[in-house]
Amino acid sequence: MTTLSTRRWFFSSESVTEGHPDKVADSISDAVLDAVLSVDSTGRVACETLVTTGKVIVAGEMAFTGDGDFDVERLTRDTIAEIGYVGFDPLFDAEQVDVDVLIHQQSADIAAGVSRSLERRRGSSDPLDQLGAGDQGIMFGFAVDETPELMPLPIQLAHRLAERLTQVRRDGILDYLRPDGKTQVTVEYEGHTPVRVTSVLISAHHGPGVDVDAELRPALWEHVVEAVVPPEMLDGDVPFLVNPSGRFEVGGPHADTGLTGRKIIVDTYGGYARHGGGAFSGKDPTKVDRSAAYAARHAAKNVVAAGLATKCELQLAYAIGQAAPFSVHVETFGTCQVDPGRLEKLIADYFDFRPAAIIQRLGLDRPIYRRTAAYGHFGRPEFPWESTAEAAGLAAAAEQL
Repeated sequence: MTTLSTRRWFFSSESVTEGHPDKVADSISDAVLDAVLSVDSTGRVACETLVTTGKVIVAGEMAFTGDGDFDVERLTRDTIAEIGYVGFDPLFDAEQVDVDVLIHQQSADIAAGVSRSLERRRGSSDPLDQLGAGDQGIMFGFAVDETPELMPLPIQLAHRLAERLTQVRRDGILDYLRPDGKTQVTVEYEGHTPVRVTSVLISAHHGPGVDVDAELRPALWEHVVEAVVPPEMLDGDVPFLVNPSGRFEVGGPHADTGLTGRKIIVDTYGGYARHGGGAFSGKDPTKVDRSAAYAARHAAKNVVAAGLATKCELQLAYAIGQAAPFSVHVETFGTCQVDPGRLEKLIADYFDFRPAAIIQRLGLDRPIYRRTAAYGHFGRPEFPWESTAEAAGLAAAAEQL
């Protein structure tokens, strides 16, 4: 009988570059958030962006104190220019695009519920009970021992290919490339183990006069694929598709409208693990869509790093205005090295999942979010929720169970 431990199966994940229309929108939203947090670490932001031919609309709400009279239009243009939309397409160019800013003050009802939690209204004096969750919802975190980053291999490779595609454009190695692009990777598994990459797809935005088959395809294989995918994973003649629809000269927001939050699967685990449905970009850390997803990843990663499981998925659920999550669920897919029920209690006791505690523990009240907007929120060691510093303490606590 074939079991999961012996079955051969395939899984695909995709990523996109920072010049993809949805990622342009995410980048603008997170740039606005960083601007607010740079003047007020307790500032509140919910910023949504739409980008299309010749137009950007930046909308939402914010609240902050201090000297923060920043120019959202200028910030938007600078972000577009940094991504690379300058000088080649007048229908979406950093200095020529129309920018509408439609931002208003945060709802007083939401502000009141977040700033003074249900627990505090009921008499709690704990300062970490002050802040209630900025919305209801469910959030997931995940980790698996397939890669050094404890990420699923398909999405980790797809992200690094997209990142490399941008790097060779910026470094002038392939100077005919333009900012838009997508990657997709299929990995073959034997049981729980990834054994080879079975196909790679790259769609690369390029300038005129580029021969896709004779020039672009071999260049991308040499400078992008071989630079990212370990050679032992490229077993045999791996199918490699480049711009399968043909030429890709018209790209970015001129080719396709982009919206903040439309790449939530790209942002997380590439479909390999569940997602609660809430987007990240443009939201300050009182919004548990973002901060609790980071905290859940942090906890799941430390569980795997501690050797308590080889695969761990954590679900948190919140009510708007309440500090403590009203449920914590842990799934280890049969890989748990301790009693699963006790592990769930250990995680709930060891990690404080109240929003104020998450913000304090992970340092989320800083302007660190613009860097998250492309190439994944997880599996990148520069972000504080990727730390495994809690693994040793978690392992020691598990020994006492």
